[in-house]
Amino acid sequence: MRRLRFFSSLYGRIFAIFWLTLLLVLLAVLAAPHFDPRAQHTIAPEHIARMKEAANSISEQYQGPGDIYQKVQQITEHSHKKKGMFKLYFTSKKGELLNSQERNRSKALRNFITVSDDPVQPKQKLYGRWMMAGPFEVRLAEQDVLMYVGRLWREPPPFLIKILDRPFQLLLVTMLVSTPLLLWLAWALSQPARRLQQAATRVAQGQFETDPNLEKGTSEFRHAGASFNQMVQALNTMISGQQRLLSDISHELRSPLTRLRMATALATRKQGESSELSRIDTEAERLEKMISELLELSRMQINSHQDRQKIDAHTLWFNILDDAQFEAEQSGKKLSYSEPKTWPLMGNPNLLMSAVENVIRNAIRYGNDRIEVNFSELNNQLTISVDDNGEGVPESELEDIFRPFYRVSTARDRSSGGTGLGLAITENAIRQHSGTIAASKSPLGGLKMTITLPLSND
Repeated sequence: MRRLRFFSSLYGRIFAIFWLTLLLVLLAVLAAPHFDPRAQHTIAPEHIARMKEAANSISEQYQGPGDIYQKVQQITEHSHKKKGMFKLYFTSKKGELLNSQERNRSKALRNFITVSDDPVQPKQKLYGRWMMAGPFEVRLAEQDVLMYVGRLWREPPPFLIKILDRPFQLLLVTMLVSTPLLLWLAWALSQPARRLQQAATRVAQGQFETDPNLEKGTSEFRHAGASFNQMVQALNTMISGQQRLLSDISHELRSPLTRLRMATALATRKQGESSELSRIDTEAERLEKMISELLELSRMQINSHQDRQKIDAHTLWFNILDDAQFEAEQSGKKLSYSEPKTWPLMGNPNLLMSAVENVIRNAIRYGNDRIEVNFSELNNQLTISVDDNGEGVPESELEDIFRPFYRVSTARDRSSGGTGLGLAITENAIRQHSGTIAASKSPLGGLKMTITLPLSND
């Protein structure tokens, strides 16, 4: 069981692949001598039979009495007529070379005689381009001698020998052999890591969903995937608790506010209009609106991962732009826009529509008489810019206007009944979709709001 756990772990697989690669190289090195003709080998049975037949033929012709050296010379001269394809060598039982012309020239023969002198088990070995084989028993001039056969080797050396003889090629082949194993190891490492990365990206985008595929692969990644899924489940539990808490807060806060406004209305009916009762009703109404927007902001932070779908920019905002243009005309203002194309987006349609609509309506409200809305795409990023020619916002406060409840020094939100939460809600919606929103001075003289959103690649 421990062995199975070892090989299912990441370090176990790396260790196993490393040693498996070394084992393959070692086996190749150990197997090389069996294919190397330069090492001593047994002779193939069909070649042995042919050489023994030649030895028997020579014995029949030259076994009679006579000078053994002359007979050896006659045999050698006869073999030379075969165009030098092979040579015959003869030695006594004690290893004395009987070919007088070869005594001082054939180093290969002398070496082979020392390693192969048993006619019961003849061997062969390659020396350069010359293959030596033997010995075979022969009867010459009434003496028992040993015959060796040398023939020209024209076959190319085996592929394995070529590799072992050249270190660079050996290194190259080792790399090629180990490449499939290393590719498999890289795949085994990258797949669970990529799944974990994709899951983390989904969570960063607000999609709190568990993924069973994370708990596959090596034991390290399985444990990491299980922990990740547990974290997502804990987040969902926490979010559900916050949702219940927000629902309870909404109910508990709105109930006394509703009773307060009803009491104010009854008091007004009995006592008539008064500045005090009007002030109480106005502040209660503002407080109720503030609570509503605050709860909307909190819900957006929690529920932004829900109801996400793929939709295009034209479908999202074209109707909003058309309505805003009509609204601006009713206020005696001019709104111009570039029509958005069908750029793909992934997110919550209601949040995206609400965010852009809020920025455009703010521009209509605070612009003097001119508003421009432009859509553009660059490097897989959608940019939405909204300009107006109103009073604008002081540069020192451009970054602060996205904070909840923040009021600019001109107090235009307070005079218009704003709560200071509209841009905070918009900024949160854009951020939940991995986008950005920034305020700057507009070329028209007022405020410029720039929204960037990543386009979907799916």
